[in-house]
Amino acid sequence: MLAKITQFFSENLELREKQSKIEREDALKLASAALLVEVSRADFDIDAKEQAAVIDTLKKQFELSNETVESLISLAESEVEESVSLHQFTRLVNDHYNPEQKLALIESMWKVAFADGEIDKYEDYLIRKVADLIYVSHSEFIRCKLKAQSAYNDS
Repeated sequence: MLAKITQFFSENLELREKQSKIEREDALKLASAALLVEVSRADFDIDAKEQAAVIDTLKKQFELSNETVESLISLAESEVEESVSLHQFTRLVNDHYNPEQKLALIESMWKVAFADGEIDKYEDYLIRKVADLIYVSHSEFIRCKLKAQSAYNDS
């Protein structure tokens, strides 16, 4: 009898842990998507090239299908509309991203900003703010910017 009870709780706890891991991964995808959407909107001009850069980044970073990316972006846009600050997104990044993942996010944000060929002051400000909130040093922030700019110039 005790073995059955132990097995029941063990299976249910394992299932909850798996569910919470999936929920956490989905929340991180949403946070990343929301930050990328914020960059694409920062200059108050929603450019098709920036939107394509957001889609491309999410597909590559998370290995998602077109349908899933579209759903994720739609959800991210809703979250961005309803949010009053970046805190809910950057908190998730801080809690669960390692330093390399944080740098990849900042670089991706720069790639979205560069997609239309111009860096607007609002885009620069937003990326700088996010970098500060997720504890990316200024030198790494600049390195990510230069790397994204180089990739844009090479394309």
